[in-house]
Amino acid sequence: MKIIPGPASQLLASRVAQQLGIQPTICEYRQFPDGEFYTRILDDGIDDVTIIQSTPQDSDLIALLQLIDACEEAPQINVVIPYMGYARQDKVFKPGEPVSARAIARTINADRVFTVNVHEQTVLEHFNADSFDLDASHLLGDYIRSLNLKDPLIIAPDAGALDLAETAATDVGVPYDYFEKTRHSGESVTIKDKEIDVVGKEVIIIDDMIATGGTMAESIRMLKEQGATEVYVACVHPVLTRNAVVRLYNAGVTDIISTDTLEKVQSKITVAPLIADAIKKL
Repeated sequence: MKIIPGPASQLLASRVAQQLGIQPTICEYRQFPDGEFYTRILDDGIDDVTIIQSTPQDSDLIALLQLIDACEEAPQINVVIPYMGYARQDKVFKPGEPVSARAIARTINADRVFTVNVHEQTVLEHFNADSFDLDASHLLGDYIRSLNLKDPLIIAPDAGALDLAETAATDVGVPYDYFEKTRHSGESVTIKDKEIDVVGKEVIIIDDMIATGGTMAESIRMLKEQGATEVYVACVHPVLTRNAVVRLYNAGVTDIISTDTLEKVQSKITVAPLIADAIKKL
């Protein structure tokens, strides 16, 4: 088995290879003057391959497609997309819109596809391959437990993240709850002031991803006003676009905790063991 690291997942792929006791395959990536992307795998051996590449940017998807094509002669091609861009565009909201998640999934030509806490499970149905979603919630729970907080409470920012919060809370052995959120647009949300006893508690708000940080910032302020001593935010995917980090710290966050599905400063948890275990079972 070869581990092929995409340009967006170099560190994660190296960690997965280390878990498997092998060396990741060296690849060359560069961009032509006209903007086109160039990819080359510097190993001409024919083996089963696992390509690991998140797709936060359009160029990352192009790199993934090029890597898949470069491995065309491999007996088996496994593709791991730790963070899948466009996964939130999983349905038609207005006439004339594409189901972008479906459009992207249909471009992946592989034997198996793995995602990590994909935003909507229905996206898996669109891949032309056996597809599996890996759950990193237990890893979040393990990290939260390692903080040794005195009186922690895990809160989901909305009902959609409740399963994630419940799993992590069960692992830690602490209570959990959720806020009632109404989304008005991509950046505008309203958090309903819900009666949750947070006085003197260390609260961890947990979600699958943090993008603009708007929902989290509003939740942090609310919890602080209600008497929480500390507020952490935890997520699988640290998208953290534009000024999200500053917004969170301005709101009073104690720390931002995330995994390395996207390789950021906040990526304190690696999903490498999760991916390595899935590969070992092939």
